[in-house]
Amino acid sequence: MVENFLRVDSLDALHDRRPTFLAIGVFDGVHRGHQQLLSDMVAAAQAAGARPAVLTFFPHPMVVIRNLRGRIYLTTLSHRVTLLSRLGIELVVVHPFNDEVRTTRAADFVDRLCAAMELRELWGGSFSLGYQREGTAEYLSELGAERGFAVRVINDLVSVNGKRVSSSRIRQALADGDIEETNHCLGRRFQVEGTVVRGDQRGRLLGFHTANLAVWEQQILPANGVYATYAYLGSERFEAATNVGVRPTVNGTAMMVEAHLLDFDREIYGESLALEFVHPIRPERKFPGLDALKAQIAEDVTTIRALLSGAGGS
Repeated sequence: MVENFLRVDSLDALHDRRPTFLAIGVFDGVHRGHQQLLSDMVAAAQAAGARPAVLTFFPHPMVVIRNLRGRIYLTTLSHRVTLLSRLGIELVVVHPFNDEVRTTRAADFVDRLCAAMELRELWGGSFSLGYQREGTAEYLSELGAERGFAVRVINDLVSVNGKRVSSSRIRQALADGDIEETNHCLGRRFQVEGTVVRGDQRGRLLGFHTANLAVWEQQILPANGVYATYAYLGSERFEAATNVGVRPTVNGTAMMVEAHLLDFDREIYGESLALEFVHPIRPERKFPGLDALKAQIAEDVTTIRALLSGAGGS
């Protein structure tokens, strides 16, 4: 995180009119496409002696516009902000997206931006700012000529395996359980985090104690199955076998994320645990009984040890 990093939770809360280069967008996942655009903006801002900043919306505009519900986000909001700061962004404005914002005309929203900061450049991969998507790049450029800022549209989009990287592509890869595709597009390992909560203690009976995570109910999860993961407990990292699913062998119905940390024997209820997904192992399935399930888990752990050892710990 950069020194003097600042996060504010609306434009109205910003009272620092420094010269600013600003990118506007949801930036869900802060994937490789976002990283390229923002890294270019940070370099340009620093060369001009300006502050690189991001205005991101929460909730996602589609939650308001299309009443979208369920698991839709690639990252929690706090993780999104952290990822942005690691790119050299000095200011993140988390602006609430609501019906008022949805119906604000592009010129009016630009006026709010100019009132909150000394806007020098407005950056984006594509623009559709304001009511009825009227704030196109051309329209914003005209406003900028009047109000003293330039518009930079970055059309050189990042591709992986010949296809453009996008948040929707990553969501589909997660739905398919394709962790390799997900991580390539993100430029890092996909992560979920949550507080360790008490489960039904069934893992103890099977000989594989698991940490059950209370994951944010709006964050998307990989397809149901078993995964090789790294578990982070503060600054400590452990290899882990993680199950995502409903546990059909014991007639479970609730979606759960539970991680068996290898070579680990501590009580960590109430602590925060983060999981990085490295490899898929197998889809979730129903076994004929607990003995068969126990044997399969032992085989999964052996496979995961080999895979993570081969990953070199990177």
